[in-house]
Amino acid sequence: MNSKSAAVDVVIVGAGVAGMYAAHTLCRHGLTVQGFESAGGVGGTWYHNRYPGARCDVESVDYSFSFDDDLQQEWTWSERFATQPEILAYLEHVADRFDLRRHFRFSTRVVSAEFDEADSVWRIRTDDGEVTTGRYCIFATGCLSATNLPDIPGRDDFRGEAYHTGSWPHDAVDFAGKRVGVIGTGSSGMQSIPLIAEEADHLYVFQRTANYSIPAGNRPFDAETMREIKATYAERRRLSRLSGGGSPFTPYPHSALDVTDEERTRIYDEWWNRGGVLFSKAFPDQLTDLEANDTARVYWENKIRQIVTDPELAATLIPDDHPIGTKRIVTDSGYFATFNRDNVTLVDLERTPIDHITESGIATTEGQYDLDIIVYATGFDAMTGALSRIDIRGRDDRRLVDEWAAGPRTYLGLGVNGFPNMFLVNGPGSPGPLANMVLTSEQHLDWIVDCIEYIDERGAATIEADSDAVDAWVAELNERASTTLFPSANSWYLGANIPGKPRVFMPFIGGFAAYGQILDEVAEAGYKGFALGGPARKVL
Repeated sequence: MNSKSAAVDVVIVGAGVAGMYAAHTLCRHGLTVQGFESAGGVGGTWYHNRYPGARCDVESVDYSFSFDDDLQQEWTWSERFATQPEILAYLEHVADRFDLRRHFRFSTRVVSAEFDEADSVWRIRTDDGEVTTGRYCIFATGCLSATNLPDIPGRDDFRGEAYHTGSWPHDAVDFAGKRVGVIGTGSSGMQSIPLIAEEADHLYVFQRTANYSIPAGNRPFDAETMREIKATYAERRRLSRLSGGGSPFTPYPHSALDVTDEERTRIYDEWWNRGGVLFSKAFPDQLTDLEANDTARVYWENKIRQIVTDPELAATLIPDDHPIGTKRIVTDSGYFATFNRDNVTLVDLERTPIDHITESGIATTEGQYDLDIIVYATGFDAMTGALSRIDIRGRDDRRLVDEWAAGPRTYLGLGVNGFPNMFLVNGPGSPGPLANMVLTSEQHLDWIVDCIEYIDERGAATIEADSDAVDAWVAELNERASTTLFPSANSWYLGANIPGKPRVFMPFIGGFAAYGQILDEVAEAGYKGFALGGPARKVL
């Protein structure tokens, strides 16, 4: 809808993967929608994250929509791990093919969402002053969309160029002949550093904490490989839905401690060559048993010492503060080998922290680094950040930020007590970033559409998560997480990268397949844990 609609069945916030599929499936089921997107086009995180080397860590053939087989057959991916331009081109193709842009107003930011109890509708206000009414409100705002720019003293005094990887300019940044500082060695830092180093006169990598990364093992797809993949897509998707992470891979069926050294090395070699984040899934007990995890850590460390020629430098690049895989393993292309270059310097901020930023560069406790460009590869306020930047109010004027002051509280990651007819997609309490976000988006939206039809069939006005169901789900999340090694890492899964954010493990750790089974059971039991209110009022 290009016109500013006053009232619709569903308001969608966000036009990334989840928002796009929401518009498609809701309209296919006869519901009217109005979507809002702060960016100038579709794509969500893939619209903004244009930094050098930006690449998905899920194989491209899996990180794609499954709802339309013709779409699967007509789109041909060029390589195993697609880069940002190719992923964005794919999402734009989907938007064109299904005419999705007409449902969104772009370059329009939602500033508030208030539930009107008298009429059982949501009133959505945008930054242009317009108000749109919807019976339902779906927040498809993304897990990794609210950028985290650290509050470093003097940050705004720097007179050179400064960029954040999560809001990269559309025009290319010229690093040639320049002194560049990159702060952060998470995914965006590790992916961009090798390419920046190839151009820069000198690159200074300011490492806050060392991180684990596995080479992507990327390669182009030849025509025969793509034919085979397309011919077996149905089975690939079936296996993905039975897996923990939404990709068609399952761990070796025995403990890492119950095999010979030779067999263990063979398995790790296989998963190392498979590339990226999947390395943490080689054995079923890798992320639950520290002794098993140590076998993966030792294997990884030996690999890095073979790549980095300076033993002292290698030791600084090797993490010592968390088990491997408890922070998301990065998928890189030449990251560790970059430190063998003469024009790259590693600055260990654990030993010499940043004191302040000056007009000409970065001052650590050890000295000054003069720079022409600073790149903040400092990540996101994950899972809750985008929601906290919108004034969301439910029953009795309850503010979502107040309800979540001690940490997010949802039921299934989909519903929030006190906020009727509001659905979250890939929200805290769901598998979210621990699974393939495209398939989880489809999973959530299919469930939400069925739920709306259930409500309408019964003539109800609202659906709302029970407070007891929320309590039970939060307890289950904590119990599941406590049986793993994940809580031992200060990761963004717990909000540890954001000062003052409650330290709560936010995702559902049980896996994509187990979560899907729970969703099915809830629906089959008449949406157990949700309460209906009525009767329905006509919105349009």
